[in-house]
Amino acid sequence: MTTTDTPSTTGSGAPAPSDRNSLTMGPNGPLLLHDVHFIEQMAHFNRERVPERSPHAKGGGAFGELEVTADVSRFTKAALFQPGAKTPMLARFSTVAGEQGSPDTWRDVRGFALKFYTTEGNYDIVGNNTPIFFLRDPIKFPHFIRSQKRTPDSGLRSAQMQWDFWTLNPESAHQVAYLMGERGLPKSWRHMNGYGSHTFLWVNAAGEKFWVKYHFHTQQGMAFLSNEEAARLAGSDADYHRRDLFDAIARGEFPSWKVSVQVMPYADAATYRFNPFDLTKTWPHTDYPLIEVGRFTLNRNPENFFAQIEQAAFSPGNTVPGIGLSPDKMLLGRSFAYNDAQRNRIGTNFHQLPVNKPIVPVNTYMFDGQMTYEHSGSQAVYAPNSAGRPYADGPAAPEETWETDPEMVRAAYTLHAEDDDFGQAGTLVREVFDDAQRAALVAQVSGALAGVQGDVLERAFNYWKSIDPAVGESIESAVRAAR
Repeated sequence: MTTTDTPSTTGSGAPAPSDRNSLTMGPNGPLLLHDVHFIEQMAHFNRERVPERSPHAKGGGAFGELEVTADVSRFTKAALFQPGAKTPMLARFSTVAGEQGSPDTWRDVRGFALKFYTTEGNYDIVGNNTPIFFLRDPIKFPHFIRSQKRTPDSGLRSAQMQWDFWTLNPESAHQVAYLMGERGLPKSWRHMNGYGSHTFLWVNAAGEKFWVKYHFHTQQGMAFLSNEEAARLAGSDADYHRRDLFDAIARGEFPSWKVSVQVMPYADAATYRFNPFDLTKTWPHTDYPLIEVGRFTLNRNPENFFAQIEQAAFSPGNTVPGIGLSPDKMLLGRSFAYNDAQRNRIGTNFHQLPVNKPIVPVNTYMFDGQMTYEHSGSQAVYAPNSAGRPYADGPAAPEETWETDPEMVRAAYTLHAEDDDFGQAGTLVREVFDDAQRAALVAQVSGALAGVQGDVLERAFNYWKSIDPAVGESIESAVRAAR
């Protein structure tokens, strides 16, 4: 099915099979490598801009340490989460849509990327300052980012373009409600929470499996900027958040975050009232309360920003024993896209750069390529081999995976009992926001719609009325009164 008489095509000119759904084993995943259209879309998207990152271009970060203060070994055998473990780490914070020179204080989701240099290899958690995201299928991700960037003719950002995309993809409602609220303008990186956002798989020493979500709660207290403060800082100090983090650490004021997880028994996922792998959904804490893991503290600034922060490469595909991915389609798509983006951005052997290099010995059969520094000498470069070089030959069914046996389809997730696009966004607006926050939301959204016209504007009104009728009516009234 196509939306016009002239459908989109692949790069070779063949009709594109779908720009809405990637190819999965059944509606609930996993993604398949032979979805050539998805791979082509992501590989090309990763090469659109050189050399800065496409999303998350503007950011900063620091080094620190994760200390485990509780015992979660009943859920995972991963070495970094064992009682008393201390693991060196790197954190990078960023905006999503802005380019390198954009102000830190624009309204945007903030990236929250963590790299742990563990005794079993590097483990990356690549999340945001919100527990959810705009999309649930990664084939839409390039389209989403382009809608938040610049138009092809004027080279300007466009509210019309942004709202056009959001209102045509109602799954975005939950994240947009977060973005238009106070979390869209954190006072500083030190004063915002972080989340792994996706659902991940934990496996304990006995082989038992659990689904988990990560939460990182700031110990400095959450704090936010007003629109007026953010606009003033954008003009007077575009690097305000980067400066704040660097200066605080230089003064010895080391920011920290409490690390917690929500844990869902493996079997619960099939019948839970929301799809637990849908990135636009949260798990209510009443169902799966937070379990303490520990805390991480940032206590060392980079010595060279380019070498240690700009060249830092994160990927949710970087896991360690005891931790795996889940059927979350966005997570599976990102597990390919992130490392591929780094190969384009900083080179084939980006993992050999000191900031990305594991603290454990590496024996990889990835061979040669641009900027090779580490190498295997004269050892065999193929596996299996009879020259004595070790190679992997693991079990057919690794522990960090799940079972699936449906047909291959291009389809949205199958619905669980309470799945919809607007329900959790409405709960956020009605039950989490107070009266003052709802009033601020109405003011923010009505202002953001000032330049939006025609059918897109009407869809935007209906979008917000679907989230909450009263809030939607207030937004429409405010916009129409201003015209």
